[in-house]
Order: sequence, then C-alpha cells, then structure tokens
Amino acid sequence: MRKSVIVIIIIILVLLRMSFFTIQQTERGIILRFGKVVRDSDHKPIVYNPGLQLKIPFIETVKMLDARIQTLDVQADRYLTRENKDLMVDSYVKWRINDFSRYYVATGGGNIYQAETLLKRKFSDRLRSEFGRLNVKDIITDSRGRLTVDVRDALNRGSEIDTESTKDSDKAIESAVIHFYKEIKSDLITVNPNSMTALGIQVVDVRIKRIELPSEVSEAIYQRMRAERESVARQHRSQGQEEAVKIRAIADKTVTETLAEAERSALKLRGEGDAIATKLFADIFNQDRDFYSFIRSLRAYEKSFNKNGHDVMIFNSDTDFFRYMKIQTK
Repeated sequence: MRKSVIVIIIIILVLLRMSFFTIQQTERGIILRFGKVVRDSDHKPIVYNPGLQLKIPFIETVKMLDARIQTLDVQADRYLTRENKDLMVDSYVKWRINDFSRYYVATGGGNIYQAETLLKRKFSDRLRSEFGRLNVKDIITDSRGRLTVDVRDALNRGSEIDTESTKDSDKAIESAVIHFYKEIKSDLITVNPNSMTALGIQVVDVRIKRIELPSEVSEAIYQRMRAERESVARQHRSQGQEEAVKIRAIADKTVTETLAEAERSALKLRGEGDAIATKLFADIFNQDRDFYSFIRSLRAYEKSFNKNGHDVMIFNSDTDFFRYMKIQTK
C-alpha cells in the first residue's frame, strides 16, 4: 500500500512537471493540441506570453516563437540607377514578429526560413524600385538615409498591386496572407495583402552597408583614372623640365656675368696694384739709385746660382751683370 502511494505521488509530480512550462521574456508560445493549433473564438491561434503557463500533458505541445529583433543579411546584388548605371549594393534588414498568430499561420507554422525568404524577395524588389528612381549622385549623398526610410515604410505599408517592380514578391506574400484568412475563416482583409504587416512582421530598420561599382566597371574607371593621372603627370614633368631649362639658362648667364665682372674687377685691381708697386719702386729708385741697383743685382744672383755652390759660369769680364762681384774680388 505504501509503495502504491509513492508511485501515485511520483506520477502526480511527473504530470505536474509536464503540465507547467515557462516562456522566456524573449519568446512567445503557441499551443498545439493533437497537432492542431489551439485557437480563440475568432479562430486565431492563442499566443502565450512570458511566464509560467499550464498545458495538458501528452495532449498539448508548445511551439516557441522568437520575439527578439532578427537580422536578415541580404547578399550583395546588382541594382540599376535612373541613368542606367549598375551598382553593387550590400545591405541588411532588421525585423521582428509583431503579430504572432498571423505570423504562425502565414509562414506555415512559424517557419523562419519562409518568413525571411518572403521578406528578402520583397526587400530586394522594393530596393530595386527605389534605386531605379534615383541617380548615382542622389544615392551616395544624403538621399541614402531617406532611401532606407522609404524602403522600410514601403515594406511595412505594402505597395500597390499593379507595381511592376514588386509584382512577383507581392503575389507570394498575398498568397500567404490568403492562406491566413482561410485558416481563421474570415473574408475581411484588414491590412494591405502585400505588406510585411500582413505576415505579422514589422521591419524595424533597413541599412545599406556598402555601395560599389561592379568589378568590370571599377577596373575600367580605374584605368581611365590612371591614364588621366599619367597625362597630368607628364604635363607637370614637361612643365618642370621647361622651367628647369629656364632656371639653368638664367643661372649660367648669371655665372658668366659674375665671372666676367669678377675678372674685370680683378684685372682692374691688379693693374692698380701694379701701378702702385711701380710707383713705389720708382720712388725708391729715385731716392738711392745705386743702392736699389745693388739690391736688384743680389736678388738676381740668388736666383741665378744653385745653392750647392758648384755652378760654373762662363762670362765676359766686361759684363755689367757681375760688376758687384768684380768689386768683391778686387
């Protein structure tokens, strides 16, 4: 008996453990009973908020949906501007679920892959449409901020059914929305059937990470820029060489004129010096001619004879050059 009570208590505890479940603050829950969604009186799936919740064990299961902001990276793609120029655009989208019942049904049981596929198609078409009405200058200037806001608002509000640029994505979203209204057994469509709001999704933000020219166009532009820079460089080099020739010519002229002026000044100074020296010699000679003649002869002797004293000279005894030597020998 005691063992039976213990077993019953254990079974009750297990059932209680299986009956209660916790939904985190970042999640929302939807109950499935025998594999079918538990709905309210309007046939909409019942959404369970964060906290401790109760379910019937073995009969009901819980499907958790992420309530946080999601990031959808859109692969870089080619977009055409108003002047028919290609641009490679890398971007991303921030989104979250704002209507969990609608989202669960429209995406086939909360399939995030299907939701992001529809969002990516709608976003790419919308962005392509916005780029098509702007030129490159508008895109790379302040208009980019306005562009992303317009794209975000267009995703949330939806576009006209007959918009050619978003026709394919609009049809895909509209098909999911029609499925939702069939599920809730209602013919009253209260939102734009091609908006992301119709899928229970709110686009929080749209951002363009990078805008580049296609590789083939970039290479052609770079080649043209190199050619232009090389042309400018050649022009500057030729102008520099021309200026260098002019400067060298002016420098050579200045050097020639300076040297000529220096030579003229030197000759003039040398002539003036020679004149002063000659005058001094003449004045000295006039003061004592015999003494000056004697000094000149001694200097001549000094330069004429070798210092080793072995010079041999043959001369006429009547030569005036050795007249002082004759006096010494007498």
